Amino acid sequence: MTQKTVTLIDNSTGKKYEYPVLEGTVGPAVIDIRKLYSDTGYFTFDPGYTSTGSTESQITYIDGDKGILLHRGYAIEDLAEHSDFLEVCYLLLNGALPTQKEREQFEHTITHHTMVHEQLTAFYRGFRRDAHPMAVLCGVTGALSAFYHDSTDINDPQQRLIASHRMIAKIPTIAAMAYKYSIGQPFVYPRNDLSFAENFLHMMFAVPCEPYRVNPVVAKAMDRILILHADHEQNASTSTVRLAGSSGANPFACVAAGIASLWGPAHGGANEAVLKMLQEIGSKDRIPEFVRRAKDKNDNFRLMGFGHRVYKNYDPRAQVMRRTCHEVLAELGIKDEPLLDIAMELERIALEDDYFIEKKLYPNVDFYSGIILKAIGLPTSMFTVLFAVARTVGWIAQWKEMIEDPQQKIGRPRQLYTGQTHRAYVPVGQRG
Repeated sequence: MTQKTVTLIDNSTGKKYEYPVLEGTVGPAVIDIRKLYSDTGYFTFDPGYTSTGSTESQITYIDGDKGILLHRGYAIEDLAEHSDFLEVCYLLLNGALPTQKEREQFEHTITHHTMVHEQLTAFYRGFRRDAHPMAVLCGVTGALSAFYHDSTDINDPQQRLIASHRMIAKIPTIAAMAYKYSIGQPFVYPRNDLSFAENFLHMMFAVPCEPYRVNPVVAKAMDRILILHADHEQNASTSTVRLAGSSGANPFACVAAGIASLWGPAHGGANEAVLKMLQEIGSKDRIPEFVRRAKDKNDNFRLMGFGHRVYKNYDPRAQVMRRTCHEVLAELGIKDEPLLDIAMELERIALEDDYFIEKKLYPNVDFYSGIILKAIGLPTSMFTVLFAVARTVGWIAQWKEMIEDPQQKIGRPRQLYTGQTHRAYVPVGQRG
């Protein structure tokens, strides 16, 4: 940290206040305003936290202007190409890539935590069959603390570790069970001889009456999707997990809160919205009409899957997802896919049209992931559930980092109040 400072001057009093400037290892410096209110009596006003750093973290770094995403210093493109999801999980949790022995031990631990308490199966029967899988996932995840109360003491490092492993291992099982319940099929138990991605696909699509072979190309695509969604800095759901965790809530409750936040269409539901948009466009010859509508300020229509709150360049995850999309469609023999044709033409326009370039509306990761998931056979209601399966490790890593931070305090944002000032109470009989 440097000794740079920023001086603020109160124009009404002429008083000067100095605040330290903190510099991380990379990225923009930040002004430490923790004493601003006690010094000046003022709060900052930043709806949506567009210019606010809520925490110090060593997990994920994003440079939106340059299109860079790093996990513990490793580029997302390298991890997606050379690593696998469980290795990325270890990296996010522990800060370094594992040795061969550490990798084997971690994989064994996660694999042998994938089963859930048998009484949880009865919990599912309390939901309607047509319940949204995200509603089921949120409810069952929150209930885990009732089944695994031996790992809810957040002050015990060993219990934190066990809870972290349990969450990463069991969320895919819970998610697959939510899908099976929604379509009336029996639950499929996890298998210890399969990889993380293979096991999830098996639990999703296998049935007891015949063997299910996991397609290696599809399994690789699923593994990449999980890697690309594992963590993404202080997004809405991660911030929710940290905020819930700052109160001392158990990790299962915190992740359930993150799932609830992820459910929003502006966050985890974006790839589902892309698919619906492509279906609404219908054919390539209608693209100009929808592009015109997107440019019209008086039209509420939006091209989903373009632009990002953080990225002002091509989303690095989108490039990996685009290649994976072609691999899956080729492997499954899906030719002349209308939705992909529309997507490719929209991408070409976005990269060449001055309007999109000026506004930096580049395709993001959600643009292609929906097409892949549709080709694999996932219903749109499961898209956000899969996102939660992937993001669980990010939530847990961020929660763990927050709990172990000695400067951690309960989250308590303030507000700019614009309501009524003090009013005298009037008895009901005297009100006009």
